[in-house]
Amino acid sequence: MPDWAVLASEASTTSSQFDATAFAGFSLVVLSLLLLLSRATQSAMTDDSDAAGLPTDETEFVTRKSHSESPSEPSPGPAPVESPDDQRVPRPSVDGDGQGTNPGLGGDAPTEPRARQSDGESRNPFPPGTPSHETARTDEDDIEFSTGALLVNVAFSQGLLGALLVGAAWYTQIPMSALGVTTAPGNTGWPALLIGVGLGLTLYAANEGTAMLFQRLGIDTDDGLRELLAPDSLTGWVVLLGTVLPVIAVFEELLFRAALIGVISTGFAVSPWTMAVVSTVAFAIGHGMQGPGGIAVTGTLGFVLAAAFIVTGSLFTVVVAHYLVNALEFVVHEGVGVDWT
Repeated sequence: MPDWAVLASEASTTSSQFDATAFAGFSLVVLSLLLLLSRATQSAMTDDSDAAGLPTDETEFVTRKSHSESPSEPSPGPAPVESPDDQRVPRPSVDGDGQGTNPGLGGDAPTEPRARQSDGESRNPFPPGTPSHETARTDEDDIEFSTGALLVNVAFSQGLLGALLVGAAWYTQIPMSALGVTTAPGNTGWPALLIGVGLGLTLYAANEGTAMLFQRLGIDTDDGLRELLAPDSLTGWVVLLGTVLPVIAVFEELLFRAALIGVISTGFAVSPWTMAVVSTVAFAIGHGMQGPGGIAVTGTLGFVLAAAFIVTGSLFTVVVAHYLVNALEFVVHEGVGVDWT
């Protein structure tokens, strides 16, 4: 376990108080931007859900039509056409098996049966080419584009914020030890990797158990964002597991653990456990779109990661654990389709 008091003393000799203050202020700006992005995403998802639930003009038409026409009271057909000798031309009738008969053209002579719609076809009451048809059409390519665009947006935004944090740390000459990046034994290499893997597996199991408990207690958890990010192609999974999730893990650990705990506790001689509570609250608020249960689970996860960072002094360890928790959630729930609850 690193001696944070010693690290604070070393930091005071290698970095001025102004440097620590500047980096702390920049970190708070980045945190504010992240919370604003999270809030905007949550609002967008809520607005999309509300819009999907509101009936459009076409759905209102279909609803009224389905309720006004029942099998016992068929809708009246068009007005009969009178022949020159004032004889009405009877309309074709349809028997029980769907075969049309026209008594005016030879009694029981069958007419051309109407093509039946297969179960796999979409039931769109609007003809192709009309605006209503284009609006009601579901295009799998559009869905894939939306998922891909969301993955790119998450990777780019968090990658950019992470790069800005690294640049600010370099500019303000923050000691690498304050960020949890050192060559001390157990900080990097196989020991740190094994600790991170074990911690990640333990946290994943604890998260699943807590989610099951919350569901039985009726506490809401929202997995909508995870479902939106889940790809449905091999390429998408490679991008998610190989790029997007590593970027998320590195950036969030760099901000919530290295910056808010490591730098502030060493630069201002503040107890790292005090900053662990502060960073945990911020971490939970940043995941507010997951519902009350998700906030509680994420907050607990954040505090355990903060404690692991304080005890090990290793940024690499908590990054590995964070990545593993996220990756297992995607693979188990969205990839394999297992729902423990």
